Amino acid sequence: MKNNNVRKSGLAIAMAAAMGASAGANAAVELYNQDGTSFSVDGYFNAFYVNRDDKQNDVRDSRIKMGFLPNTIGFNFSKDMGDLTLGGRSSFWTTINDSLDTPTDTAIDVRQFYATVDGDFGQVLIGKDFGLYARSNIFLDEILMGFGSPGVAGGVSFGNIRAGYPYPTPSAQITYRSPDMSGLKIAAGVLDPADTVTGANDENSAPRFESEVTYNANLNDVALTGWVNGRYQSAENGTTTVDSTGLGYGVKASVAGLTLAASGFTSKGDNPVLIGNGAVTEDDADGFLVQGSYAFGANRVVLSYGETDAEILNLETESTTLGFFHDVNSNFKLVAEYNMYEDNNRTTGATTTEADTIALGAIVMF
Repeated sequence: MKNNNVRKSGLAIAMAAAMGASAGANAAVELYNQDGTSFSVDGYFNAFYVNRDDKQNDVRDSRIKMGFLPNTIGFNFSKDMGDLTLGGRSSFWTTINDSLDTPTDTAIDVRQFYATVDGDFGQVLIGKDFGLYARSNIFLDEILMGFGSPGVAGGVSFGNIRAGYPYPTPSAQITYRSPDMSGLKIAAGVLDPADTVTGANDENSAPRFESEVTYNANLNDVALTGWVNGRYQSAENGTTTVDSTGLGYGVKASVAGLTLAASGFTSKGDNPVLIGNGAVTEDDADGFLVQGSYAFGANRVVLSYGETDAEILNLETESTTLGFFHDVNSNFKLVAEYNMYEDNNRTTGATTTEADTIALGAIVMF
């Protein structure tokens, strides 16, 4: 048996798995690799000192919280079986924000629990994983490892969720991913549908459909990434039908340490925060996110601005973040962020939330 300690970013593992790469090919700490069978573990741990000025309620609050990404441990399996490679991943995303709410009962969120079958045809994934709609919007966010806008009590911060893009809620699914076709990749899946109507005889006669097309290229030393993703589902209860549609898109360009990115979404009958069981109306929502970052040595600075305009929630939001990231080494990162977030009642224009947040954090990953 080989026992190799392969040092690689735990976030890179989660990212690669989330973006659809074979889990077994992205080992962080390889525990076993023999006769075509491998098993590896990856981890991501973070904590932030957070000081928030709630201008709406004239309250200043200091907390120790995790950032936009929860603390995570993941297990990856791969086995070569002739022309096929069988794989699997289970990852457990754990909050540290509820330690005083439920002292002996910390929440563990199983966001990934799936198997994969890879071959010349591409990959088929069965199980629970992040959705395809808005997937690249969030996983290519320049402040993914930061803090961002305020979240809910006991949970993660929201990053740019509901201020630039919706969350690709982890869902039960069967998803096909094509091979890499000169930089072009296609993913399409059927997912467990959300019950978006309530009342007697509510039904989903078909699953939720989601897809994403991504393209990567390098032109004259400029690394380019573009994507388009979408969602469709329908729910009814005999008297009411809600058709939910969403379209996400974006482009990112990087050269000589400078990265510029722009993304957006538009939807109808779809919750622009996250999809879930609950009645919605066939109203509209849209949003965008623009970002610039510059990396120099072990440092990276990021400027981010996002908005969401949601008729469906009677909500308008905007979020501005200035972030600084410093790599102490490949497994240890320091983060400093300043975020300004505001949301308003779309009808009256009244401010419902206005908060400025300072977040200073540390991240350890393997």
